[in-house]
Amino acid sequence: MKTTPAKIVFIDIETAPSLGWVWGKWEQNVIDFKRDWYMLSFAYKVMGEKKVVTRGLIDYPDYKKDVENDEALVNDLWKVFDEADILIGHNGDAFDIRKSNSRFLTHALPPPSPYKTVDTLKIARRAFKFDSNKLDDLGHYLGVGRKLPHTGFNLWKGCMTGDPQAWKLMKKYNGHDVELLEKIYFLMRAWAPVHPNVNKGQAACPKCASTHTQKRGFSYTLLRQKQRLQCLNCFGWFEGPARKAD
Repeated sequence: MKTTPAKIVFIDIETAPSLGWVWGKWEQNVIDFKRDWYMLSFAYKVMGEKKVVTRGLIDYPDYKKDVENDEALVNDLWKVFDEADILIGHNGDAFDIRKSNSRFLTHALPPPSPYKTVDTLKIARRAFKFDSNKLDDLGHYLGVGRKLPHTGFNLWKGCMTGDPQAWKLMKKYNGHDVELLEKIYFLMRAWAPVHPNVNKGQAACPKCASTHTQKRGFSYTLLRQKQRLQCLNCFGWFEGPARKAD
């Protein structure tokens, strides 16, 4: 896949649940919290690179002293955000980014350098009408794979209690989500109604920076017309600068 001048990063995080007291099992209100949620792991992949990087609490020296201390993990996640021009996630705007920001603030980290986002869940909801917009189901519908099977909440519980086998599966699961996200993004990219411009001023496709484009008619307003173009790499449509209509 052709790289672009922008640093585009696919991201996925996994968090531990909050711990609280309830009076029963079914649809209960939480009486009080004993412990807030924290970051368990994250995985990311830079577009154009082959390697998926995964980090979990178990990878850090302080884990043996405090299995819930996510400060070092969150610091590394902050660096990923800080170095990215564009972050891509599935439900990333509502979950991954806001959850990450919460931990950044908790650990007194400043806002990372500004970046744009692409949320494949938003593209799916706006452009299509699938029976389900979950990452797993989209991968199945589009024929690019599914999320890894796991043991449900027992996987999260195993990681929270320090089970090495649970951690091995969690990191594999987390990294596989990023690989699936990347595949779905490339299939959906042309359909994104709004996408950050990655060509940085070049006469190229704003979605993928390819110069392999074709003029395909014009779009019109009352006083202006714009050259309409289609990218022959990602198949997205875009427009040239406005000029007076003929």
